Amino acid sequence: MRRDSFNPFSSACSKRRPELSVKTCTLYQVDAFTKDLFSGNPAGVVTNAGGLSAAQMQAIARECNNSETAFILPAEGRDHDVRVRFFTPVVEVPSCGHATIGAHYARAVEHHLSSCTVIQKIGAGILPVDIEKNGDDYRIVMTQGEIAFSELPDSDLEHAVIRALGLDASDRDRRCPVQIVSTGHSKVMVGIKKRETLHALRPDLQALARLSGRIRCNGYFVFTFDAESQNILTHGRMFAPAIGISEDPVTGNANGPLGAYIVRHRLVPVTDGLFTFRGKQGEAMGRPGIVDVEVAHEHGNPVRVRVGGQAVIVFRTQIHV
Repeated sequence: MRRDSFNPFSSACSKRRPELSVKTCTLYQVDAFTKDLFSGNPAGVVTNAGGLSAAQMQAIARECNNSETAFILPAEGRDHDVRVRFFTPVVEVPSCGHATIGAHYARAVEHHLSSCTVIQKIGAGILPVDIEKNGDDYRIVMTQGEIAFSELPDSDLEHAVIRALGLDASDRDRRCPVQIVSTGHSKVMVGIKKRETLHALRPDLQALARLSGRIRCNGYFVFTFDAESQNILTHGRMFAPAIGISEDPVTGNANGPLGAYIVRHRLVPVTDGLFTFRGKQGEAMGRPGIVDVEVAHEHGNPVRVRVGGQAVIVFRTQIHV
């Protein structure tokens, strides 16, 4: 009895294979809040994410393993120009400062934009992003979401947060109440006296993650007015282990709320209805960056926060999913 050989690479066999739907995505790695490669805060940016599922976006963000990856999608209505979604390696978040800077920088470079305002729809709302062209480069300024202040539930939780951050009561800047502040994505504000203490912090990340569920806030921003130069007002560090970010190098969604917090508590003299400052972050991680913050205020009450910065593209590639 004759037995025909089986060739798995024969045309007959290949015809029975199902067709695979493949989407080619353009992926950028962008360092935000800096012009120096390998500093600032790295963000993944997919500029043509239309057609990707949420599961695919989450998988790409996990593979990139940045604190956030931004996905630019077509507009869903006439009230905005683009939709942007942000994913940490483990979860989607409503807003992200450095990934917004990175996303709109990459998009501006890709489309050779002139100075303009782009209206983006994100989880925190529909908000403008200003593209400022300077020669052949760009600066990006984002308007952040609604400003909100809330207190920690009780003093015991406040003490638990201080302990989990590795701080003592004597480290605290007593002008600065521990408070949750949001401009679209909330952070716990913790002011301390010394920059040396800030850079030496070794927080208990598991304890912080557990506390996040109790206080309903995932990020902890520790800052100091003990600045290294007259051009810098604050230095800070941000920890968010509950959403997969042990430490974030340079955080727009922390420095922005910090600006509102400074105005609210009158921690520095504020005049003329517009308070501006520069915050520095990332030194402890070897990735320093600068965030420019503007806070519009009325009668000492913050009403709008804008965060700006520069960026640099590290690489551009394509992925097939």
